[in-house]
Amino acid sequence: MARSEDTVRRIFIAVDLDDEVRYGLAAHLSTALPDSLLPGSSPPPVNWHITLRFLGKMDQVAYEVLLSKLDSIELGRRFDLTFSGFGAFPQASKATVLWLGTGGGSDALDDLAGSVEAAVVDAGFMPEERPFHPHLTLSRIRPPQDVSGLIESMATVPLTQAVDHITVFESHLGGGPAVYVPLERFDLG
Repeated sequence: MARSEDTVRRIFIAVDLDDEVRYGLAAHLSTALPDSLLPGSSPPPVNWHITLRFLGKMDQVAYEVLLSKLDSIELGRRFDLTFSGFGAFPQASKATVLWLGTGGGSDALDDLAGSVEAAVVDAGFMPEERPFHPHLTLSRIRPPQDVSGLIESMATVPLTQAVDHITVFESHLGGGPAVYVPLERFDLG
């Protein structure tokens, strides 16, 4: 079905996790947490990803321009990404987001995010104001909580993600967890 020019989509670009990492992390968390629950609202493992750039709502014309720019850039070579410790935004004592950070491969991930950002800006979107902080969101916490003890007690995650492509996703909100639909894939060299 063709989309009309006035169709509005909610778009983001991310590194999607492979199933081995996704469900390995879920198993790790269920073993590491005393009552197998993260505080707050946790997205289902199928939604876990590392956001490179959130764009929000856009029409079909802007979407097509974005795809053209992503198709024309050099994304770099594939790399392996490991995970490091857990953390929280804005801080562990007043957390609104609990996340898993990245370890080995973080420099390559930063470079990849920089390439994506350049394509996004070249496509006519405003530059991202916040610096890129690679992480995998595990939970959104409302109202804020102190998760310092939880973060300190969490063991390192012994998983490695092969990063060989990026994915453009459409996000559908409402009536339960968000649904992320993969729309396009761009392979790394």
